[in-house]
Amino acid sequence: MSVATPRRGGAADPARLLAWEVLRAVDERGAYANLMLPALMAGRRLSSRDRGLATELTYGSLRAMGTLDGVLGTVTSRPVDTVDPPVRDALRLGTYQLLSTRVPARAAVASTVDLVRATCGERPVRFANAVLRRVAARIEETEGDIAVLLSAPDVNVDPAGHLTVVTAHPRWIVDVVLEALGGDAAAARAALVANDTRPTVHLVARPGRISADELVEQAAAVGLRARRSVFSPYAVYLDGGDPGALPAVRAGAAAVQDEGSQLVALALAAVPTVGRLTGLTVDLCAGPGGKAALLAGALAADQPPAFGQPPAADQPSPSQPGQPPRAERRPRLLALEPRAARAGLVEASLAGFPDAWTVRADGRLPPVRPGTADRVLVDVPCSGLGALRRRPEARWRRTPADVAALVPLQRQLLVAALDLVRPGGVVAYVTCSPHPEETSEVVMAVVRQRADIAILDARRSEALAGALAGTSAEGPFVQLWPHLHGTDAMFLALLRRRSD
Repeated sequence: MSVATPRRGGAADPARLLAWEVLRAVDERGAYANLMLPALMAGRRLSSRDRGLATELTYGSLRAMGTLDGVLGTVTSRPVDTVDPPVRDALRLGTYQLLSTRVPARAAVASTVDLVRATCGERPVRFANAVLRRVAARIEETEGDIAVLLSAPDVNVDPAGHLTVVTAHPRWIVDVVLEALGGDAAAARAALVANDTRPTVHLVARPGRISADELVEQAAAVGLRARRSVFSPYAVYLDGGDPGALPAVRAGAAAVQDEGSQLVALALAAVPTVGRLTGLTVDLCAGPGGKAALLAGALAADQPPAFGQPPAADQPSPSQPGQPPRAERRPRLLALEPRAARAGLVEASLAGFPDAWTVRADGRLPPVRPGTADRVLVDVPCSGLGALRRRPEARWRRTPADVAALVPLQRQLLVAALDLVRPGGVVAYVTCSPHPEETSEVVMAVVRQRADIAILDARRSEALAGALAGTSAEGPFVQLWPHLHGTDAMFLALLRRRSD
């Protein structure tokens, strides 16, 4: 693996050096921190303390990058974006330590100067030392109050401008969250702050393979602390440790899956259909396969699949996904994914479910006869704004143009799903985003063109009763939030094709 390496010898702290290498990979090559950091850690002999420090510095600095650059901009005589990138990343790490950790100021400055010397040579050392000393002085003067330090607008005058500064998010994302929460600045602040909170690892115990209680017991047997969720019957919260240590995860009987993703899939499985059942459920955008596997298990819960058994003779093979099914056939799931690598992940996720198949196909052109599916899940490609806490660098990479480019695809996929479902059947439109342009606005734009579609009140789903208890959000759609539900910000709309 190619990583940024020190150009000259030096005594850089190993945790800080590792964090710097990840920042360089993100900055220079567009790497993903949640993939790069574990990969680099695997090749280093670090103490648990150093691993924790490297994780905190990496993710914290990436999330707060806008704030860190703003603070640096108050003490440098030149624009921050003109500073040599390797030096700039070291200064970001130093500023983060001064601003957001309990590392003493002297140690934060000294360790960062050592890092600059080890990675960039002697020439920028005096500059880095002077800048960080000024940063430390400014933080001491303002008592670390970001609003004062960066002269944030008054929250009562410019709520979005204030939140942009104090929560370290681009202005356009703040505007989106404010809009999605009805202009409630306090709620928006809570939602944005939640993006900076390290998420609990959620596991799914795949129905028919292992129960949630068995998964908790298995975690205890390997020395991990885990507990059941009160929302999804298949969710388990893992309080630290490597999920890969669990035999069930290694065998595919369990997996890492956000509880919000579980809930939206279960909502589709639970909603009643009207009319004669065909037994067919389709996941139109299945990669990487987590929701497809949960659907396959949940739909067959009353008829647990026999692990390893081939489909019955009267079941359609994967090459015959459009064959009209008979009502007496047990539930089957067809998962579509156009990209080869992701299709492989879907197929691996569905291993052990004999009535589930993976087909490489574009969801806009499904190889299934229209009007033959009982249920269709369309989890469309989206901006991913609902999972910013898991991807710390994403808030600075995404732009409004990214959303605008996705909307036509989202509409096309929803239209394909509605054409695929039979009269009386149900479609679940799902995104991992709170952005109205790719959630409610997509749904309403399509439904306005379809007299044969009724919008169901997703809030009444039995699968969501626990998560939505005590909330008063307006329907008919459901928007989950990290600060309210502890999940990614998943959006769900349930649509029925009229049978009259």
